[in-house]
Formats: sequence, C-alpha cells, structure tokens
Amino acid sequence: MKNKVILVSSDQLGKGDKDLGETVLETFFTLLKQREEKPVAIFLMNRGVFTLTEQSLVSVHLQEIEKSGVPVLACKTCVDYYNVEDKLVGGEISGMGHFIELASKHEVLTIA
Repeated sequence: MKNKVILVSSDQLGKGDKDLGETVLETFFTLLKQREEKPVAIFLMNRGVFTLTEQSLVSVHLQEIEKSGVPVLACKTCVDYYNVEDKLVGGEISGMGHFIELASKHEVLTIA
C-alpha cells in the first residue's frame, strides 16, 4: 500500500448482493488497518461517502485508519449531493482538486 491512494467509489465492494458487497468492503478495511504499510490517503467519492456514516460498519475501520495518520477524505460534491455532512463520523471533506493533486503524485487503487 506504500505510495498509494485508495479511491472508494461505492459503499460496497463488487457488483451483486449488497450485503455481501458491504461485508467484503469491511473485510478489506479490517485487513488494511492491520498492515504496517498504510496508503498515503483514502478518498471517498460517489456512494463511497456513505462508508463514513454510522450506518456503515466500515466507518469504524476508517476512523482507526485515520487515527494511524492516514487522511480519510470525502468528496464535497458527493457529500452535498447525498446530504450526509451531518452524518459523517470521521474524515474530512475535501475537493476534487485535492484528489487530482494526490493522483498526480501517487498510484491510485480504485475500490468499486
């Protein structure tokens, strides 16, 4: 994960059953937080911003990853679109310009 930005564009991993996709995404972040080598940042866009709400089990893992020093960034346009700003339990709101800056310097791993 060294020198990577993780782009999360959904509240589940993969296409298919929603519950399975949420469980697989939670497993991904559970394992990620246990690694010594962490990503440079995690950027959430589209439905990915829902992973930072209390309703998502992923939010606990994202908060722990953030506490380890990894910025967790939620796309402002997406947060506004889904009207979830007051439901976010961690991270910070950021813009597409910041993501482009990160993507120009680091490899992007997309979780969709």
